[in-house]
Amino acid sequence: MSEPIDSPAGSSVEPDRRRIRFEGVGKSYRRRRLKSYLLKDVLRGLAREEDETDRFWALKDVSFEVGEGETVAVFGQNGSGKSTTLSLCAGATHPTVGRVSVRGRIAPVLALGVGFEPDMTAPENAYVNASLLGVSREELSERLEEILHFAELGEFVDTAVRHYSTGMTARLGFAVAMHVDADILLVDEVLAVGDGAFQAKCLHRIGELQREGRTLLFVTHDLQKAEEVCSRGIWIRDGEVQIDDAIDVTLREYQAFLDAQG
Repeated sequence: MSEPIDSPAGSSVEPDRRRIRFEGVGKSYRRRRLKSYLLKDVLRGLAREEDETDRFWALKDVSFEVGEGETVAVFGQNGSGKSTTLSLCAGATHPTVGRVSVRGRIAPVLALGVGFEPDMTAPENAYVNASLLGVSREELSERLEEILHFAELGEFVDTAVRHYSTGMTARLGFAVAMHVDADILLVDEVLAVGDGAFQAKCLHRIGELQREGRTLLFVTHDLQKAEEVCSRGIWIRDGEVQIDDAIDVTLREYQAFLDAQG
């Protein structure tokens, strides 16, 4: 169940329009260690208290808010914490410290097509995937034809998904997520789906969702597409928010950083 979103002093987002809020969020993972089968090493490990060197912090003291109708890009280099941010929003993982609050129906597309049953057809997978997003069978039935048409599966509509190419699976995942009337869409690298024509269709659909007042949070490496689609950018570097500003400002600073890196 989503938690209510409070109203902190100095917030730039009106309280009743908040969809996502991160408050001092940190997410850590225990570093994987080689197992020892010597009794003395096992006992030594049990006696030793875990210290900070045992943990990797993917996010550190991250705070931001996303309001209703905003389209926000999250970007940074590989390993910076972008996908962890989306996973926390989706509830796929939980913060080690701090608080994540989300209000509204979420459609997380963290990896397009992940979770599809390989022996099911596209329509069967669409029903299962939509039900996981809280969409009833009746609702999905009304949109199924549109979803399948959008995914451009052609004669493979009634073929088991295991025979699909990666691109076909990704198109089906995107089509389902974009047609389930979610309040919030969390999308990881969707702007790279398919060929140029399909990407143009995706951008058109995103524009429709924006006009409907949906909230979209993207992780992307495509800075040009991010600038076209998003009004705001959050640059995460080494697990921390480096800049959270208008998309042109954030992209300018991030591009300068990349250029300096060579």
